[in-house]
Parts: sequence; C-alpha cells; structure tokens
Amino acid sequence: MKPNSTVHASRTARSNLAGSAILALLAALAAGATESAKPPPDTNLLWSDEFNGTQLDMTKWSYRGLGPRKGGVNVKEAVALDGKGHLVITTRKVGDQWHTGMIGTQGKFERAYGYWECRVRFQTQVGHWSAFWLQSPRFGKVVGDTKQSGTEIDVFEYLSKRGDKIQHTLHWDGYGKHHKSQGKVAEVPGVSKGWHTVGIEWREDEYVFYVDGQETWRSRQGVSGTPQYIILSLEVGTWAGDIAQANLPDSVLFDYVRVYKARPRAARR
Repeated sequence: MKPNSTVHASRTARSNLAGSAILALLAALAAGATESAKPPPDTNLLWSDEFNGTQLDMTKWSYRGLGPRKGGVNVKEAVALDGKGHLVITTRKVGDQWHTGMIGTQGKFERAYGYWECRVRFQTQVGHWSAFWLQSPRFGKVVGDTKQSGTEIDVFEYLSKRGDKIQHTLHWDGYGKHHKSQGKVAEVPGVSKGWHTVGIEWREDEYVFYVDGQETWRSRQGVSGTPQYIILSLEVGTWAGDIAQANLPDSVLFDYVRVYKARPRAARR
C-alpha cells in the first residue's frame, strides 16, 4: 500500500517544529548561562572616573579657581586626558606666568564617609605640588563643629623636593584666627617614581590614610560629618621650591579616582 502523502507531510512538519523548539530552548539556556556568567555590579563602588577617552567628563568635574592663585595661574588648558586612560595636569611657563590647573566635583559629587582612592604618578620638578583633597562647601561656617562644617582633608600633597615622602594634612575651623590643623609627612620608599595608590578611609570617628595599601597615618582630629567634594590640583608656590629652577613642562598623572562605601578587599594589599 502506498504511504499517505498528507500524513507524511504532517509528520515532517511536526518533526521540524520539534527541532526548532529544541534549538530555541538550547539558545535560551545558552543566553541564560552567558548572563549568569557576567560578574554582578560592584555595589560597593559609589563613584569613579577612569579617565578614558580624550575629553574631561564635565558631568563629573568643573574647573576650579580659574585665574591667579598663589604663584601660578589656573587655566583650563592645563587639564587634559591623554587618550591612554590618564588625567594629566601640567605646569608650563607662558610668558612671565606659570600656568597650571585644578578641577573638582563640587555640586556634582559630594559625600560623607567611605573609602576614597586615586592612582597617581607624581610630578618630578620643584616649585609646584600636586594634591588629592576633599573639601566641604560649609568649611569654617560653624567654628568648633566639624560634623557640621567639615574639614579640608588633604589625602595627599606631594612636593618633589622631598623625594620619597608624602604629606597628609587636615585643616578645620576656617583659614582665619580659629584655624586648626594636623598632619604627617610619611616616608614611603619609591613613591617618587612610578605609579602609586593613595587613599583615605573616612569613618565616623577617625581618618585612616594609605599609600599602596599600607597604612601611613590615622587621626581622630577634625573628623567631618558633612558631604564633601573632590579636588585634584597642581599648584605653584615657594613652599615647593623655586619654580624658576624647574624643567618645564612637568605633569602629575591620575589613572583613576574611586569612591567606595567601604575599603574594598582589593585595596588591602
């Protein structure tokens, strides 16, 4: 007896449908596996700039203090990205002036407490100093109460004339007659060359400073309790030596700046 062509076609169609369904299921399972293989987002990381691209992210930063400041002149042109993942702030002599730069996150990112870290390669010449610092928009407004007014927290200031030494400083109660400060110059072998991480763990009752994952200083003085913003700067002044003796241009490079809820395990080297 000849096979029924209609029945044969129906079986073929069902077989094709079943095959398609199996392929679709396998594809869905594979996609699910790929999704599950992706690492979860880092919920500890609150804010960062990795300085990728060629333009400064103006949704995160603003230029600060444009014009004369101390022994130099802050200009926008002194701040750039090098296209290799670095922020570069450069001091140059222009005519009889020393041009340099400063940026900050005021009004764009402000926070109290957490762990704040940058990766940096310091400038090499005398006459200017680099800094990574946190400032309060209420600084000095309520003398004797840093929980309300905040504190200038210099996570680092680096002067090349000191070689392998880095400075941490706290300033509070304004810059006038009530001004108070405390700091430490820490010796860190090799810090004058290559890349280094510098961070601060800002707790409710103290600050703990780190260089390359190692504690360099801690203090319970002037502990701020108010949101503060980041400043990155390169400033000219005699405190750092005679800029006329510097071989310019000279730059400080930042690889990243990151802010975490708590000090990450990766930072505990």
